[in-house]
Amino acid sequence: MASAVDSVEPICSDADDDKFFLCAISAACKWIVSGDKHLLAKSGYGNIEVVKPRGFIEKVLSRL
Repeated sequence: MASAVDSVEPICSDADDDKFFLCAISAACKWIVSGDKHLLAKSGYGNIEVVKPRGFIEKVLSRL
């Protein structure tokens, strides 16, 4: 039996990375912190910004 995840069009060129976007969307996240090139290439998908760890520290944590 196919699940909702199985019926979704691919997001990343590496299909194994799609789960991170699907999780972030379902959790209403604003960011994915990763250095993965496939995730970084899709930054902005679903209004989710993909940032490298250093970028997250500089953009987000430095404001706290």
